[in-house]
Amino acid sequence: MIFKLLPLYLTGKEERVPLNPLGPFRTDPLVYATQSKSGLRVTWFGHSSLLLEIDGTRLLIDPVWDKRVGPTRWAGPKRFFRPTLPLEELPAIDAVLVSHDHYDHLGKATIQCLSKLESLAKAQWVTSLGAGEHLQRFGVTAERIFELDWTQSTVLAGGRCSITSLPARHFSGRSLFNRFETLWASFVIKGKDHSVYYGADSGWWEGFAEIGAAYGPFDMTMLEIGAYHELWKDIHLGPNGAAKAYEALGGPARAGLLMPIHWGLFDLALHGWRQPIERLEEIALEQGWHLFVPEPGLPTEVLAMQSEWWRDQ
Repeated sequence: MIFKLLPLYLTGKEERVPLNPLGPFRTDPLVYATQSKSGLRVTWFGHSSLLLEIDGTRLLIDPVWDKRVGPTRWAGPKRFFRPTLPLEELPAIDAVLVSHDHYDHLGKATIQCLSKLESLAKAQWVTSLGAGEHLQRFGVTAERIFELDWTQSTVLAGGRCSITSLPARHFSGRSLFNRFETLWASFVIKGKDHSVYYGADSGWWEGFAEIGAAYGPFDMTMLEIGAYHELWKDIHLGPNGAAKAYEALGGPARAGLLMPIHWGLFDLALHGWRQPIERLEEIALEQGWHLFVPEPGLPTEVLAMQSEWWRDQ
């Protein structure tokens, strides 16, 4: 594959990295002093990192505040914009969900910092089977870690919320020598009144329809749209694949609002940095779908809305 990709990287003319620094974006931590009015609020920090507030429970999902995603702090794709909120300013967190062990979903420096914060002192750490070993190495104590195999569930926040691990078509590993040693997954997150599907990383597979039928309906579905290419379509959806998966999950009637994730923060493929969201916009317009696309760092009630923040960047 490297011989196919190298010429594309050398000759490609897409604006893969923004010409000018994005933002600045800023999260006002005082917002968290007030509960979500709708019971469902999201702060999207870029890529797949977000804070989900669901029926009174706060889940920090795939947090990556690291400057770069890679095995060292001085190499690897660099963030397009600075973190919108210092980790020290996070509100009290009930649980941290880490979907799998890739660098753009599990940042070493981020976990090391989070593991020491008072705001996370009582947080449960939920991850895929085998990935807990990474969390322990980065400072999380073993008794706080809950590893899930596919179809297993755990209850959070005194029973107010549950997380169920479900299959996805992806892979794991933090080097070329430890592929497939830990699990990857998608997740259903259920509160008292709301339900969310977090697709994490996945290529297209027929199981999306089964997930929608067995675990839906959802108020919101989060699916990846970035870091895609025809050569690795089996492990990443891209906007076209996300649209197909969304339809299989039940579309607007059963999958709720579609929130695109896994874009807008790192250069992980050959496409322009705006291309994933622009293509998804086209599809949504054709299909008459409502998207949920909040501005980075802005705590936003989950309603049909689209900030279009990227157009002015």
